[in-house]
Amino acid sequence: MEKQWAGLTPDERRQERFEKWLAPGAEFGSPPAATAYRERVTRLIRAIRLEKPDRVPCILPAGFFPAYYAGLDLKTVIYDYGELARAWVKFIREFDMDTYSGPATVLPGRVFEGLDFKQYKWPGHGLAADAYSYQYVEGEYMKPEEYDALIEDPSDFWLRTYLPRIFGALEPLQKLPSFTTINEIPTSYFLAYARPDVRAALRAILDAGEEAAKWAEASRECDRQALKLGFPSLRGGIVKAPFDIIADTLRGTQGIVMDMFRRPQKLLEALERITPLTVKATVASVNAAGGRFVFMPLHKGDDAFMSNQQYEKFYWPTFRRLIMGLMDEGIVPVLFAEGRYNKRLETIRDLPRASVIWQFDQTDMAAAKKVLGDIACIAGNVPTSLRVTGTPADVKAYCRKLIETCGEGGGFILTGGANLDRGRAENLRAMMEAAREFGVYE
Repeated sequence: MEKQWAGLTPDERRQERFEKWLAPGAEFGSPPAATAYRERVTRLIRAIRLEKPDRVPCILPAGFFPAYYAGLDLKTVIYDYGELARAWVKFIREFDMDTYSGPATVLPGRVFEGLDFKQYKWPGHGLAADAYSYQYVEGEYMKPEEYDALIEDPSDFWLRTYLPRIFGALEPLQKLPSFTTINEIPTSYFLAYARPDVRAALRAILDAGEEAAKWAEASRECDRQALKLGFPSLRGGIVKAPFDIIADTLRGTQGIVMDMFRRPQKLLEALERITPLTVKATVASVNAAGGRFVFMPLHKGDDAFMSNQQYEKFYWPTFRRLIMGLMDEGIVPVLFAEGRYNKRLETIRDLPRASVIWQFDQTDMAAAKKVLGDIACIAGNVPTSLRVTGTPADVKAYCRKLIETCGEGGGFILTGGANLDRGRAENLRAMMEAAREFGVYE
């Protein structure tokens, strides 16, 4: 099988993944559900290939909305996995949609509490119990003088420096010797594991694994129910652009801005070092999940954060290399361009045709269609504010204009500029109605 896969082109590999998507080997709840599933998948595949489907596909940007629609709040589903599954299954059963998005972004609260996770606050843990989202805690989780350590051995840096900083329960891992000190007679290496604090850290990891398995099973139950009812998923994995891995995860916003001016070569060297590792890890994750897509939230590539010159120096080269590495394996990257990408459109044309989905937040959709319409499937960008405060008629009017602007010739998916947490159910339904009424191709 490996030799057969190795002999395929990227297009052939993508086709293999699509064929498995069309025929998942699952037991559907009814013949109509099976038929609807194939129709939905076919519709999406044709949009990705820049062909005309029967109509414009629609991705409902639901976010945490299923929790509130079920009469719950975010804190409840963060800690009660049974309620988590109940809420998402209710949403699946009561909403018409072309794709299904599960609760993968709902934090497993007990996992992170047990590890004393410091990078997030969430309802009941650092935020008010009725907070409707969680919050990232900005910080310099890697010091500027530690670039060399990251570049020399990324895995060792993550294990003995980064993880002990973001998980309080794992601070004792700082006291472990490097794995590269193991030699022919490794007895002395294992002495550190006799320390009570190190043993407690390892126990915390095991406990977190057991708890994470419970959370994952609740998410898988939602997936099974969606598939049974005929709803396909675009998810398969999630990864950040290499620049965002360092900017978000390690250096923070202030730190990365300073680095672009004070230590640009070290930053570029670090980006080059982590990119192939990120490709390898992401492909392995998608394959393990049997997926076809990778969702990529692009946090610091928008027009307001850096100039085009900086984007083309620091952001795009390794980002493109990551995209190409995923595409080589037949994986379709779903590139969520947060903020505005109006100044980036010509740059991001430089990708193989019909190989990605660009989802835009606040980008000019007419410009995106003009510049990218012959190269890539584009998606977007119904504002969250409109879905929260507008009427169904307002939403349908906006969607109709989007379809008329971006839908000609195919290659367009109707969706939101960002996900909805608390909002009006009738406005989500209005998006699907608009796709059915205004998005039909002749």
